[in-house]
Amino acid sequence: MKPAGVVRKVDQLGRIVLPKSLRKRYQMNEGDPVEILVQGDHIILERYRPKCVFCGSIDEVSEFKDRYICGACVVDMMHLPKHG
Repeated sequence: MKPAGVVRKVDQLGRIVLPKSLRKRYQMNEGDPVEILVQGDHIILERYRPKCVFCGSIDEVSEFKDRYICGACVVDMMHLPKHG
C-alpha cells in the first residue's frame, strides 16, 4: 500500500476528515460503513463489506436472519445430515 502522505488532526470528538480525493479514489460516500481494524501500532480503515459468519468470505454473501452467509457455506449446510 502506497502512503497517501496526507496529515489530518483528530478533533475533540475523535473524528478525522478523509480528503475528498481519497474518498473519490476508494469510492467512499457519505453514510457508507467503514470498518476500523488494528494491526500492531497501525489503525486501518476499510470500506465495510459483509463477511460470512462461518468462513469469513466476502464472496457471494447474502443476508439471512440478520446474519451474512456465503454461497459456499449455504451449499455445505444443504449437505448436513438431517436430525429428526
